[in-house]
Amino acid sequence: MACDSDSCSDFSDDDIIANSKFSESPEAELMPKDPGDIYFSWRTFLAYVGPGWLMSLAYLDPGNLESDLQSGAFTGHSLLWVLLLCTVAGLILQVLAARLAVVTGRDLAQTCRLGYPRPLSLLLWIMTELAIIGADIQEVVGTGIALRVLFGWPLWVGSLATGLDTFTFLLIHYLGKRFLEVFILALIALLLVCYIVNFLFMPPSAEQFFHGFLFSCSDYAVLQLVGTVGAVIMPHNLYLHSGLCKQRTADRMDVEHVRQANKYTAVDSSIALSISFVINAALVSTFATGFFHLDCAQVDGGPLACLPGLHQDARCAGAECACRTGAGSPGFCGEIGLAEAGDSLRRLFGGHGELGRTMFALGLLAAGQASTMTGTMAGQYVMEGFLEWRIPIWLRTLITRLLSLGPAVAVAVLTSSSPNLNNRVDQWINVLQSVQLPFALLPVLHFNSDKTLMGEFALAPRYQALCWFLAAVVVSVNVYLVAQFMQGGSMFVQIVTILFFIIYAALILFTISADLKRVYGVLARYNMPSDTVS
Repeated sequence: MACDSDSCSDFSDDDIIANSKFSESPEAELMPKDPGDIYFSWRTFLAYVGPGWLMSLAYLDPGNLESDLQSGAFTGHSLLWVLLLCTVAGLILQVLAARLAVVTGRDLAQTCRLGYPRPLSLLLWIMTELAIIGADIQEVVGTGIALRVLFGWPLWVGSLATGLDTFTFLLIHYLGKRFLEVFILALIALLLVCYIVNFLFMPPSAEQFFHGFLFSCSDYAVLQLVGTVGAVIMPHNLYLHSGLCKQRTADRMDVEHVRQANKYTAVDSSIALSISFVINAALVSTFATGFFHLDCAQVDGGPLACLPGLHQDARCAGAECACRTGAGSPGFCGEIGLAEAGDSLRRLFGGHGELGRTMFALGLLAAGQASTMTGTMAGQYVMEGFLEWRIPIWLRTLITRLLSLGPAVAVAVLTSSSPNLNNRVDQWINVLQSVQLPFALLPVLHFNSDKTLMGEFALAPRYQALCWFLAAVVVSVNVYLVAQFMQGGSMFVQIVTILFFIIYAALILFTISADLKRVYGVLARYNMPSDTVS
């Protein structure tokens, strides 16, 4: 292993030489190159369109949708700025993951296997698989809820059917990459139409909407703020995006071609995540306008939403829990999630109620099915990259489904006797995703900062500082989130929490040990007496 003045890499000389060669993957497609006098060509850009839209579905999965509606119903428009910043942070990370694939010809999972010690790469693989299984549970149950709203199926039946019908969508995969991408674009268009229609049924005033970008946070909104981070940025999505971009390859012997590929890939990702932000913001705003009430947000045991009707929620009873919805109808302070959202919209919208309920369910159905497909693809790249284990995609789907279907159906069955259980499970899965995120984020930053691997495309020091600061914020958010969820527990829970933090800190330090050594080396050079510097 050779170290230069700024970086230290675990890659061998053979690995570095291989970076200059065109990918040998049979699925790789060499992208066109613009002439030197053309800065941007729509025709060339269209050749790069696709991976960004597939990646953006992880920002629109059922876990995100539940986080959106709860953010709006519990805290109003006040956290739209958090959603915006999380989307921007996600874009930065996705661009870096794609950049790694374009420059090296390897996806993130392959790079982790080659660039990290074997124990660390196996740890990262386990963490990523847990994140995929957690997301899959949300997708199965979320789609089951949509089928219950649309067709009246029991939740466990819809969840079971969702788990089995994924294999039919594999047919789309075998029809070809472009056909799959067009199908995904159609699902995103359906999501956009559904949630914009609901938004227009009860639009907020401009003052209400833009109040959400004032970078403020009330006491009752803190936990929702932290939970949004875990819901928006999905760890396995970084592996997915790098795997997809590896298939649209530039000639790495040609620096200008690589630079052009990075540019078009970043534009594709930016447009896709801009659309995902519009969809998420529309959903937040719909539930903020219809169900947010300050008294419910501040009530003991809250924040809660103001739900239409006279029924009292078990968590809030008495005159102080009475409220009026955004439509002016009488309501009560209660909890809301995916399971209750459709019926709540039906009662809120009055004459448009059935259409609003149907629009919400169709959007949820599209989100669940599309994110299930991309989750399976992410699992394929992760397994092949970390383990060098190439298996048919139908077998990978079977393995993932068997691991997630049991818990998903169990949640669906138990929800019938405990209506809020599904909301609790979704919240815990979002916590899990947030806790797992550093184990995808830190490798992305590590390899993008490595000059030996990335050459002139390595991150400049000022951008490294910005990205590592972002990583520090995410880790801090995770610590706060887990501490809040464990607060007020028994002595046993407190001990488990302390042990968790110790293990979590040790794993993160293990992951960034090479980066800490590199930083120490740079600082040591700067602190050398001037007469010792050659």
